[in-house]
Amino acid sequence: MILEHFGEEIENLEEGLIIQPRPETLKAVQKYKRDMITLRKSVWPLRELINGLQRVESDLIKETTRIYLRDIYDHTIQVIDSVEDFRDILSSMVDIYLSSISYRMNDVMKVLTVIATIFIPLTFIAGVYGMNFEYMPELKWRWGYPAIMLTMSLIGVSMFAYFKKRRWV
Repeated sequence: MILEHFGEEIENLEEGLIIQPRPETLKAVQKYKRDMITLRKSVWPLRELINGLQRVESDLIKETTRIYLRDIYDHTIQVIDSVEDFRDILSSMVDIYLSSISYRMNDVMKVLTVIATIFIPLTFIAGVYGMNFEYMPELKWRWGYPAIMLTMSLIGVSMFAYFKKRRWV
């Protein structure tokens, strides 16, 4: 049956979406969403037609045929419900995709923020000592350069350790 095939494909897409969300998966979800809309547009008028045949008083439609028409009407309603369920699932899959992409982007932004936070004070210190002032006492001192490098290293390592302790990295 077509709906079973769609159901299996949607399950496969959902598994792929959870494991590794990719733009190709989103395109496939959108394709199936359009297919569901097309299928719904095709089945909806059939429901109305069968309902009309059930209600018509005619000698052409016998009472034994009306039983089959009711059965067909029930199946049509089931198909419409299944299509609506699949559309809801596909819509939630789009939300899952967007959430997972947003989560990954937040992780990247967090790492970039931590790196920038570590390098801002180091850049400031390098900028101050790169101005070539003549009357900075550390410039004439023999251990001035190693002391500044050690200070910068300690600042960088301590900030990284702090972020690691807070589990931001």
